[in-house]
Amino acid sequence: MRLDKFLSSQTDLSRKDAKAVLRQGLVSVNGQVCKDPAAAVDPAVDSVLVGGTPLSYQEHLYLMLNKPEDVVSATEDRSRTTVLDLVPEELFRDGLFPAGRLDADTTGFVLLTDDGAFAHDILSPKHHVTKTYVADLAEPVTDECLRMIREGIELKDGTRCLPATVRVLGETTVELELVEGKYHQIKRMVAAGGNRVVALRRTAIGGVVLDERLEPGACRELTAEELEQLKNRPKP
Repeated sequence: MRLDKFLSSQTDLSRKDAKAVLRQGLVSVNGQVCKDPAAAVDPAVDSVLVGGTPLSYQEHLYLMLNKPEDVVSATEDRSRTTVLDLVPEELFRDGLFPAGRLDADTTGFVLLTDDGAFAHDILSPKHHVTKTYVADLAEPVTDECLRMIREGIELKDGTRCLPATVRVLGETTVELELVEGKYHQIKRMVAAGGNRVVALRRTAIGGVVLDERLEPGACRELTAEELEQLKNRPKP
């Protein structure tokens, strides 16, 4: 692996910033100062220090973010705050992206990673990874609306939604589990049942529950147990 790529993958430095740090002579490899961004390093073997501090190698990063309202699930946006803007400097690394999107007005669990294969596995509908949501509705939920969601709904534009699990939490509050993520899916399913979603929050992905201690806008790394649960879940 190129030295500048290694530095940007293990720190909050961009590739450009990593090259600047190298030029300043702040990086050593196996005890020798190295200024060459293209120098090859083996993270499993070589000792790399930045400013005298050793870097431990972590191939990929997996973060749980509690997304607030009015934040977009994108890597960049010229006019709005993105989920990446919320990642603190000590957790940020080059290549992070949201594994799945929430609407700007939807809150809750967003998974951030730089592991493309992992994200594809989590997002692919054929892998049946459940996403759990709590929805507040404008009107009391009806038995007919529940039946339609549980049996699968064909929307007005012909889009077919797979059957979903739905539980009543209160007169106007329901919890839903889906294995797909079509555009505005929950809002459209509820609308087809004659009601309207007024607030929506994602509370779990693949059985990993959003940490209730995370304030809106805060994030943390997934624990080893949480990552194991997502990576080694039973396959359909």
